[in-house]
Amino acid sequence: MVIIANPLPAPDRSLPEVSLPAGRLTLAKRLWRGQAEDGTEFGFDLAAPLKDSECFWQTATARYVVRQEPEPVVEIALDFAPVAAVGLAWAIGNLHLELAAESTRLLAPDEPAIRQLLERLQVRYRATTALFCPGRFARGTFQPHELGPSHRHER
Repeated sequence: MVIIANPLPAPDRSLPEVSLPAGRLTLAKRLWRGQAEDGTEFGFDLAAPLKDSECFWQTATARYVVRQEPEPVVEIALDFAPVAAVGLAWAIGNLHLELAAESTRLLAPDEPAIRQLLERLQVRYRATTALFCPGRFARGTFQPHELGPSHRHER
């Protein structure tokens, strides 16, 4: 078993990729084990959690990349007033559930509490699978400087 402490800072992108699939909750951990598609086993004892698409190991013939697995989510099309979307996002957050916002849709884990909330509020949704990255919110067309002097995004 290969022990991994950090992602590779400069992988050779010309090498073929070998994926190591991992769920979102596994990727949030610093200590875990996984097996790549070619059967190579890895132990992860990380300083910080890996992110989807990060290369963590490389040989002379391949580079190993972690790939987040899609999971069951509910998708809510953003085809209603922005103020309603804000209210819906607040309601989901008020249940202490996670949410991701994209430019055309909201995603939340497919859980009974989410479905009950959406049905009670009469919000149309669709069950699907997707890469779920909670807390990720699309900015829309605004640039950070257009949002006021107190709004900053550190890189």
